[in-house]
Amino acid sequence: MKALLALEETSMFLFSILIFSTLPYAWWWFLVLILAPDISMVGYLVNPKNGAIVYNFFHHKALAIFCMAVGFYLRNDAWILVGAILFGHSSLDRSMGYGLKYFSGFKHTHLGEIGK
Repeated sequence: MKALLALEETSMFLFSILIFSTLPYAWWWFLVLILAPDISMVGYLVNPKNGAIVYNFFHHKALAIFCMAVGFYLRNDAWILVGAILFGHSSLDRSMGYGLKYFSGFKHTHLGEIGK
């Protein structure tokens, strides 16, 4: 089952690349920005609960889809870019087993414990 989920998430990551390819940005922007959502881990400097809330907000695919929808509605490439990066990053993370976090700590995710 884990292999099937990883394949599904990898497909969604590739879809984010397809979306990005329709935008008028150089490819190096994708490479630079794809890890940007991990800045949200700074919430863990406060405590695990705050870290999980901030991390989950920026790694939730609903936020990514919302940003892309706003971009398509407004015909604004910057919003689509943000959505594609958030969506692609979240999919890439999940394909590697990094899920949304529980309040108990960074290693406890909805996909299981990281490192097991």
